[in-house]
Amino acid sequence: MTTQPIRTAVEGFGLSGSVFHAPFIASNPAYELAVIATSDAARQAKARDRYPQATVVQTPQDILALADRLDLIVLGTPPATHFPLAKAALEAGLDVVVDKPFTVRSAEGEELIHLAAKLGRVLTVYQNRRWDGDSLTVKKLLDAGTLGTVTRFEVGMERWAPEIAKAWKAGATAADGGGVLFDLGTHVLDLTLRFFGPATVTYAEIAARRPQESADDDVFLALQHESGVVSHVTINLNSHLHGPRFRILGTEGGFVKFGTDPQEPFMLGGGLPTDADYGVEPSENHGTLERNGQRATIPTERGAYPEFYRILAEKLDDGGTASGLPSPVDPADSVEVLKLIEQARALAALSHE
Repeated sequence: MTTQPIRTAVEGFGLSGSVFHAPFIASNPAYELAVIATSDAARQAKARDRYPQATVVQTPQDILALADRLDLIVLGTPPATHFPLAKAALEAGLDVVVDKPFTVRSAEGEELIHLAAKLGRVLTVYQNRRWDGDSLTVKKLLDAGTLGTVTRFEVGMERWAPEIAKAWKAGATAADGGGVLFDLGTHVLDLTLRFFGPATVTYAEIAARRPQESADDDVFLALQHESGVVSHVTINLNSHLHGPRFRILGTEGGFVKFGTDPQEPFMLGGGLPTDADYGVEPSENHGTLERNGQRATIPTERGAYPEFYRILAEKLDDGGTASGLPSPVDPADSVEVLKLIEQARALAALSHE
């Protein structure tokens, strides 16, 4: 690590900024949490209370006015703002982290990638679910070949959320980046591509069940991977009874895992990423492996959201785009996720004609 911390601004201090970004930046000595931007008075007060060393401002423009005193900006704002804000930040000479979804349209993501390369800036996307404990457990099983050749991969994120808590989500259409497919869907689609490679959407059901939903809250997709694996993806905010987080079938065995990664609720409960029990999942939520008729409990790997900012700091400290080190998430991966979402919407539209 260099002697100078990475001077960082967090734009937005809702769930994204206050839970998924600011605590990890503030707890990593490679960074200085220098600026927080939010127009909400209550959130401004919370930001000042938690991070008295940070300058609290109101708008993205206020951050850009301080660009010569910053190195990195993290965008935790509504999806429709990601493209213009990331573009302005890159042009202001800043490296950029964009929360998911990367952008609303894949073409916008590609434009940002080209712009970052032209300007020599680091651009990455916060696909933090790669560091869920259960995702790390699945990756470990796959890397070890424990399941043999995988034939079917089922992944789901289901919740019971009958009310839409955020005003912007209630009013956001799919064109604005609203809906569960752009939200939780970007996580599970990222995992399918990460585990099994390029894919095509072969079937899509996209529905809005809640009366106030302007986009979608109930989605099922089938994907065919070039590797031969078939993925079934379920995202639902209307589920009283949640299905498995993962169910994987292979020629040598199967694995099933229920439950929710503990990192988000731990942070919401006031925990910190530096706490000894951060990321540790209770044993009752561990997954089950079956091989040759024998079942075994597989302990869940420790969740590791801090890895995103650790990897990013190594790259920035080693010279940014000039470094041979990888970014924590290649933004091209997130463009491929957006292309799957576009395929899914096109298929679902055809089925309703």
